[in-house]
Amino acid sequence: MGIRDMNQKQIEIEWQKMIKAESAYLNRNVQRETAFWQDRIAKYVPDKFENTLKEGFFKAFQLIFDKGTGVIEKTYDKEKKEQDYKIREYAAKLKNNGKSVKAFQKSAAKSRVVNGMISTAEGVGMGVFGLGIPDIPLFLGILLKSIYEIALSYGFSYDSEKEQVFILRLIETALLEKEELMAGNLKLNRIIDGTEKLPMDREKQMRRTADVLADEMLYLKFVQGIPVVGILGGVSDMVYQKKLTEYAQLKYKRRFYRKALPARSIN
Repeated sequence: MGIRDMNQKQIEIEWQKMIKAESAYLNRNVQRETAFWQDRIAKYVPDKFENTLKEGFFKAFQLIFDKGTGVIEKTYDKEKKEQDYKIREYAAKLKNNGKSVKAFQKSAAKSRVVNGMISTAEGVGMGVFGLGIPDIPLFLGILLKSIYEIALSYGFSYDSEKEQVFILRLIETALLEKEELMAGNLKLNRIIDGTEKLPMDREKQMRRTADVLADEMLYLKFVQGIPVVGILGGVSDMVYQKKLTEYAQLKYKRRFYRKALPARSIN
């Protein structure tokens, strides 16, 4: 018995809702305008700051994946979340209705909301004191905490190197724009659907993801380093947490439904 035993009709309905939600996400993010204030401060950002930021994100990923996962897991009960998933899975097979299938999504959404609130407090607090670069491990720690909890909500573990590469790839993809976002999203979907393989080089993927994060958050992290004014950069932490976890939920939801549906149902 597994998730394929759930109500196939309801899974099909939820699959179509997920496709629409993904399309809406792409439409909102495929073309983004640069804020006027970013153009104004660009000339004040030292050239070396971008490299410092890239290295900061890279080292933070290294630290968290090599030594920090256990610390993150102290902020929630992993065993209980795994048990809760099994209970939801059993209920979905037993009740065989839409409400029980949607319970997986509600659990993931709850984690996103709670961690979003934590990120807001963290970002604004750092901004008040003018801490930009030093908050990177905390920012990524909260982000990964949220993604880990989303993964558990859909019955996936995050301990293996392969899963870490997948998480890094989805973070990278979520921050792309224009044709790169569309192509990256299609490639990630093919990886999830099993028609493409996920390149297994964690260090290379950490570099790629760190570079994209640094490029995207360059001006915001620079501003966050200015006391009080940095509140603007701090608020951005919450904005990016929301954006990245929304995309993560879409991808884990796709993986969940992909396991539940026969291949013919989603081609």
